[in-house]
Amino acid sequence: MNDNRIGEVEVLQEYRPLGEGAMASGVAVAGGRVWVGGGDRLVGVDLQSGRTVDSIPVAADAGTASDGRYLYQLAGKRIQKVDPQTGEVVGAIPAPGEGKDSGMAWAEGCLWVGQFRDRVIVQIDAETGEVLKRIASDRFVTGVCWQEQSLWHGTLEEDSSELRRIDAETGEVLERYAMPTGSIITGLAADGDEFLCGGGSSGAVRRVVPTRRATPNKR
Repeated sequence: MNDNRIGEVEVLQEYRPLGEGAMASGVAVAGGRVWVGGGDRLVGVDLQSGRTVDSIPVAADAGTASDGRYLYQLAGKRIQKVDPQTGEVVGAIPAPGEGKDSGMAWAEGCLWVGQFRDRVIVQIDAETGEVLKRIASDRFVTGVCWQEQSLWHGTLEEDSSELRRIDAETGEVLERYAMPTGSIITGLAADGDEFLCGGGSSGAVRRVVPTRRATPNKR
């Protein structure tokens, strides 16, 4: 890959629902809120006001996803299905990485789960946990999300992150956008044309937008 194929990311806004030192790992958007996994709780932030309006006491140490009704939360070796209205865990399936998982996204009955050090994204059945597909990456995989019909994920290498659009069948990198220095991606969700990125131990969630279209890679 050539550096001239890397676009830039502009930070538009920051939410700080967790406080300094708390790990903002999983990120999902649903019902006008951004849900943030913060270790021992899921926090819901109103997207308009930036105010924290919900807090669910549930293990939330990695990726978060939403199907529009339920939240899916990585918790150790399991993926828990959480009702955001009641805070109740209504189901669980095995996590494909057995505790080595990172980001997560929901799309059309499937969960797409990043495995950080294995550098893969695994597609699984959201009801059974059956593994359907594995997509390899050449970087550590953090947050994962779908934006319309496109699969995106975050990377983290040597304290720097990229936002990438990839081919969901082959894993080919189609677009790359570099995060600003000091702004990493540890969770990822799409909100229209913008993205919400968990910012690691800063406790922040950053709303970002690609500011220059990257040239698709051709092999």
